Amino acid sequence: MNKVLAIGNEVVVEAAIDAGASMFCGYPITPSTEILAGWAKRADVDKDLVFLQTEDEIAAGFATIGGILAGKKAWTASAGPGNILMQDSLAMAEAMRIPIVTYIAQRGGPSTGTVIFSQQELFLTAHGGNGEGMRIVYSPGNLQELYDYTFKAFDAAWRYRFPTFILSDGYLGKTFGEVIYHKGKTIDAKPMLQDKERIEKGEYVNIRNCYSLEDELAEVLNKDIEDFHKMSPKIVEYEELYCGDAELIVFAHGSVAEAVKAAVSMAREQKMKVGLFRPITLRPLPKEAMIKAVRKAKKIMVIEAAHGQFAKLVRDALFGATQAEYYSYFKPAEGIVPEEALEKIQEVL
Repeated sequence: MNKVLAIGNEVVVEAAIDAGASMFCGYPITPSTEILAGWAKRADVDKDLVFLQTEDEIAAGFATIGGILAGKKAWTASAGPGNILMQDSLAMAEAMRIPIVTYIAQRGGPSTGTVIFSQQELFLTAHGGNGEGMRIVYSPGNLQELYDYTFKAFDAAWRYRFPTFILSDGYLGKTFGEVIYHKGKTIDAKPMLQDKERIEKGEYVNIRNCYSLEDELAEVLNKDIEDFHKMSPKIVEYEELYCGDAELIVFAHGSVAEAVKAAVSMAREQKMKVGLFRPITLRPLPKEAMIKAVRKAKKIMVIEAAHGQFAKLVRDALFGATQAEYYSYFKPAEGIVPEEALEKIQEVL
């Protein structure tokens, strides 16, 4: 283990390298540019690392897929408008079960918006493209989790063969602090189309994303959906705080959940019965754990830096499972600090 001081985007690069990543394709866009620059710097020294700056995010997504098909553990990173442009390649990866890893540093939208912070890319990341959203999405809340879940994303992607995302934000990517780097076991990447032995035998693998008949597509799609649901219990992660006796359960994710966690702790010191439920995987969502957490609650609140994207996921997961009153605090594209989260909790209780 190695304890260092670093900013969030630097942490992501180190985690990817420790997870065995060997190729990065990308296009610079704030607030994720340090990832591209950091990888380029490392690749200049380590000739085993491949770096390709493409002409745009469309090319970056498809170039990353090409690297994976050729046997590289390739990945990419983007934000905001770049995330939009990558959806074509990411949908293709979903269709072909290609284990692409993508880091998303959320910024304010719509369109160019701001280059700073938001949680407005949840829908786009978790359910983007024209498929069924068969994606794995981790929502880290602090620097250590940035490292841990970036590392885990590579394992999950190559183990289950679904596109996997680290859904971060501009604040977290620029945060400077202490992190422990620790290498673990990873899955090796192998060529998905051809390898030397198959070429010598005249064999090849055809991975399709286009079908002539509806029933052909339906057969493949239903099998993929079945695989996704079988995988989900092994993937879902969440954090609970004081939910056992809470009259109010607050739902939050990502870096906003860190502020809410502090607010909940302050509220507990004031003898308020409030708890926090924080999904770490936003896709798949820990639905059963969410339902269990709110069984005794009289009130539910969702706090997020978007206008209800996360709240819609929470309501859908809890539909029919609780009679609790719903409250919300939406602050799209703006930061949320513990004191204002505490104020909203006090208003409800």
